[in-house]
Amino acid sequence: MRQLPLDVQLADYALFDTFYAGQNAAVVHALRECLAGNREGGNKLIWLWGTPESGKSHLLQAMVAAADEAGLRPVWLPLKEPGFEPEMLDGMEAFDLVCIDDIDSVAGNRDWEIALFNLFERLMQRNVRLVVTAETGANAAGFVLRDLNTRMNWGTTFRVQTLNDEESLAALQKRAHHRGLNLPVDTANYLLTRVNRSPATLFNLLDRLDKEALAAQRKLTVPFVRSVLESS
Repeated sequence: MRQLPLDVQLADYALFDTFYAGQNAAVVHALRECLAGNREGGNKLIWLWGTPESGKSHLLQAMVAAADEAGLRPVWLPLKEPGFEPEMLDGMEAFDLVCIDDIDSVAGNRDWEIALFNLFERLMQRNVRLVVTAETGANAAGFVLRDLNTRMNWGTTFRVQTLNDEESLAALQKRAHHRGLNLPVDTANYLLTRVNRSPATLFNLLDRLDKEALAAQRKLTVPFVRSVLESS
């Protein structure tokens, strides 16, 4: 994987195996198909949109991790992170997969839009796969450059649905199982009623609870979890 001159890292939990698909089964299937497709065919542009809590960034990073594991050359560009400049897009067509997180965060910036348009043209000429995330569909992203807006509508668009209560519970337990943890239903429900339900928040909290429980030699019971939350 290309190392950018920035302090950005994939989240260790952001894998397809830890993503609870639920209503987003078609999205996961499309991403896997895109990843498995050869360079001469298949969908080369996928636009994922949804709220910050929907898990779209999880899916994008999972795509990068899976590509890396498959021996492909992926690159991940989280544009909301500080330090990114349009010039960093130069040469990205040398990769097999380009993943741009929060592409709408640079909409309206002429330099960025021109750089994105030129990148898109180079990627399509070389049959490089492109997957992006945003909070809206491409037409509502705020692009001023008409040609860029047109190009971003060429691919397949998916709305990533936010998990409901039952799915959030299943997602949390799926992550716990992936870590080898026993997370009882009552403890999981307790967490879901007291913390932000975004996947990143839940998974980071679960990692913390894992460490705390290991240090204290305790199980993830409601009283133990309550004590950890109250101490923060």
